[in-house]
Amino acid sequence: MTLKKTSPKILILVVSSSVVFLLLYAALFYYINKTEKEAYQNAVELFESKINQLLVLESKPILTALNNDTNWDEFVNFIATKDKSWYEETINNELEIYGADYLGVYDRDKQFIMRTPTPVIKTLDFVPEKAMTYLDNVRMGRFYLKIPEGIVEITGATVHPSDDPFKNKSEPSGYFFAVRLINADFIQNLETITSSKIKFLATNDRIPEERHVVSSVYLLKDFQGKPIGKLLFERKFDVYFENTINILYAIIIVFIVYLFVSVFYTQKLIYRPLYMVRKALQNESKAAIAELKKSSGEFSYIGNLFEENNNQKQALIKAKIKAEEGDLLKASFLANLSHEIRTPMNAINGFTELILNTDIDKKERIEYLNVIQKNGQNLVSIIDDLIEMSKIDSNQVSPNFSEINLESCIVELYKTLKVTIPKTKTIKFKLIKSSVPAENNIITDEIKLKQVIINLLTNAIKYTDEGFVKFKYEIDEEQNLIHFTIQDSGSGIEEDHHKHVFDRFKRVENDKSIQVGGLGLGLSISKAYIEILGGTISFESKMGEGSTFYFSIPLQYVKSEPIIVKPIKEKEGMKSANKTILIAEDDNINFLLFQKMMKDKNFEIIRAKNGQEAVDICISNSNIDLVLMDIKMPVLNGFEAVEQIRPIRPELPIIAQTAYSSSEDKMKIEKAGFDDYITKPLSRERLFELIDKY
Repeated sequence: MTLKKTSPKILILVVSSSVVFLLLYAALFYYINKTEKEAYQNAVELFESKINQLLVLESKPILTALNNDTNWDEFVNFIATKDKSWYEETINNELEIYGADYLGVYDRDKQFIMRTPTPVIKTLDFVPEKAMTYLDNVRMGRFYLKIPEGIVEITGATVHPSDDPFKNKSEPSGYFFAVRLINADFIQNLETITSSKIKFLATNDRIPEERHVVSSVYLLKDFQGKPIGKLLFERKFDVYFENTINILYAIIIVFIVYLFVSVFYTQKLIYRPLYMVRKALQNESKAAIAELKKSSGEFSYIGNLFEENNNQKQALIKAKIKAEEGDLLKASFLANLSHEIRTPMNAINGFTELILNTDIDKKERIEYLNVIQKNGQNLVSIIDDLIEMSKIDSNQVSPNFSEINLESCIVELYKTLKVTIPKTKTIKFKLIKSSVPAENNIITDEIKLKQVIINLLTNAIKYTDEGFVKFKYEIDEEQNLIHFTIQDSGSGIEEDHHKHVFDRFKRVENDKSIQVGGLGLGLSISKAYIEILGGTISFESKMGEGSTFYFSIPLQYVKSEPIIVKPIKEKEGMKSANKTILIAEDDNINFLLFQKMMKDKNFEIIRAKNGQEAVDICISNSNIDLVLMDIKMPVLNGFEAVEQIRPIRPELPIIAQTAYSSSEDKMKIEKAGFDDYITKPLSRERLFELIDKY
């Protein structure tokens, strides 16, 4: 049943209401902001218009006086006669009328005649001819120039007789200029007239932006229209809505905080406890129960009830799991034990039958006997491991300390194991001796130490096909320990299996472990031995990079003669050397047994080393008449392989060969689609009976 939660609906309602509220505030904020911008823009436009009007009014008296003087017959006569006394009596007295800092007169040839200076402007002749040419066109104008004293405002006009009031009937008789220096007094006068603050700026100066100030820029242009400076007029803008906007911001912030607080406490006091109740009911979550207990009111009491009920249930579950786990481990171990015992027994019985019932030469007899001997040793090893594990479990194993030559012991083990490495493996087997030699013989249990080293090195060799296996030991006299390291470049161990590496009867199941076989007791026995000797063991491993095992035992010297490493004679390893039948068998010995059993028959034998190869061969080779399929193989096991073959070749006889022999296994084989089965150890008579049958 799909659970419909109430909390999201309430949360959506709260959030949607809040969103509407925030949208209203956003609209109000937008309106106020827009109104403020419009008011500011209107104020700027009005201010600029007023400034321009005031500047025109301010310059009008100068223009009027200049127009009167330059339409005067006596002024025309002065330019012609250059009568200094007339100028001083007449024009000099008009300096205050113009409010100017300098008056200057030029003749029709644009040559300087006379000036009226003041202490402010001392430069004699600074009006360029081009400026007078400009006046020839406009008759009267105003422009700005840079002189040594600063920037000046120049108002000039051409001189004409009185009968030419519009200055369009006659050529200019001369030029008259009234000049004002733009200094502090000039700017202060403008500030008074315009009721504003004025800043003088260069042409490339940036105009600062201020929110509460309206501004207008007046460019100071020369007679050619090029800017040489600018005046910035500023006045306070008193119409703004900052306080209102700040209040809006404050209201929105308070609202958002209130919203979060409401959602938080609703979640904490209602939704969260209800969610914990649901988790406790569904999953019996301890974290949920603990959180309920910490809450207040009825939820805390509910948490206590859950905990009491959960404790009772967990106790029952643990007891049940422990009993079931014991049964499963026992069943799994017995099944694996059956397989591991039957595999060598299959070789022993099969090759024994060949020796007894077939005509073979001496060389083949020796080869078969070697196979029997090797598998007998494997069988004995399995039985020994079982007995030893049983003794360890019943605390019947105790250390048998004796004096040993450590270096001789290790060198002997190294040379013994070196010759056992299969020739098919390209492994560099290396012994690295301690940089600090043992001063004397040591006291330890030699048999158990050797067994630990053999177990670890044998495992390293088994799981390494190429690369290296390194064996290292180091004397640590500071801590009175002997450190051993066994490192390989083999297949490595998956991280998920690390916690089970030293567990009893829990072997890591993968293609490689199936190939090498074993009960998985070697590491468990090694760990038990090391702990009996008073040491510790650990390991590091990564898939595809190999494994490194470390163990340490106490260092205890005995006073004796200096250690001499005894030479050990290396042992030479002994290398054991068609109707179409496909034999799917990963074990080389079992395949060899099949070959030898069928040696005298006119069969063509094809081998598949794993289930996937068996599937591929059956699909690609239509000449296959019979398949002998091992159940336990890498990549694909027998059940998986027959499941893929049957839909494609339903008529192909497939016989299961298995080391399992229980009635359940037989039913499983028949149900999987096999035509028949043969158990290990193989019976030659049964094999040929099945071949003849199918």
